Amino acid sequence: MYLWQRLAAVSWWMANEDRVRQDAATDLAITEQPGKKRLTIEIACDSQTRATNFRRRFGGRVIKLRADWLNEFARAHRTKPLRVGERLVITNAEVRLPSRPGGSDPLVIPAGAAFGTGQHATTAMSLRLLEQLTRTWKPGWSMLDLGTGSGIFALAGKRLGAGTAVAVDNDPVAISTARGNAKLNRVRGVDFQIVDVRKWRMAAHVDVITANLFSELLIEVLPRLRRVSWLILSGVMRDQEREVMTALNRNGFHVVTVRRRGKWIAALAARS
Repeated sequence: MYLWQRLAAVSWWMANEDRVRQDAATDLAITEQPGKKRLTIEIACDSQTRATNFRRRFGGRVIKLRADWLNEFARAHRTKPLRVGERLVITNAEVRLPSRPGGSDPLVIPAGAAFGTGQHATTAMSLRLLEQLTRTWKPGWSMLDLGTGSGIFALAGKRLGAGTAVAVDNDPVAISTARGNAKLNRVRGVDFQIVDVRKWRMAAHVDVITANLFSELLIEVLPRLRRVSWLILSGVMRDQEREVMTALNRNGFHVVTVRRRGKWIAALAARS
C-alpha cells in the first residue's frame, strides 16, 4: 500500500477539490487540526504507480506504508475522549472508558475507521446539536442519518434515545465500517443501507435528520427532506453559508442555531 499526501491551504483545496475527488473516489481522507491553517489531504493507493500519478498532478509526496500500517495509523491518531453534554462520550481508544454516573457507555469509534471519529469540527458540532435537541425528548423518536460514514450520528442517536434509526451511504466500505462499529458498541436497531442520498425516498415522517454532506449535495437533496421536523447539517464551509441558508429557507426550513468553528459551520433547522 502507498499513500499520497499533501499539506494544502484551504484556497488550494477549494480550487482542486473536484478534480481530486473525481480521481480519488472513496480513498480520500481530509484532516483538519485545531490551530493549523493547512489541511492534510491523503489518498490510499494500492499501487506505487497510482500514488505517483497523484504526485505528478497535484504535488505532495508518496509514502510507502508498512504491512501493519492500519494499527500504526490507529495508534498515531488516538485522541482524548470527546464529551458531548452529560449523556455522551466518544473515544477512539481500544479500551472502553467509564461513563459519568447515570450516563451510557462511551461510543468507541476506532481511528482506523477514518470515516468520522468525532474529532473533526463538523462532527463534534453536530453531535452537540443532536444531544441538546433531544435532551428533553422521550425515548422512541426517529432519525435518519444521510452519508453515515462511520455511523457515528446514528449510533449516538441510539444512545441518546432514538427508537428507530436509518443510516444510508453510497459507499459499501463505509456501511461495512458502520456495521462493525455498531457491533463493537453493542448498538442494535440501526438499519444501515447502501443508497445514494440523491435517490433516497422518505417513506414516513422522521423526527430528526443528520446530514454531514458537502454543501452542493445538501442543497440538491433538500427538496426531498420535506417529511422531517428537525434537520442537523454540517460539512459546510463558512464561505458557503449564505448559499446553504438561502436553500434551507427556500425549502421551508427555519434556521434555529448556527455554530461556527474554524472554517466550518453546523446548523440546526426546523420545518417551518
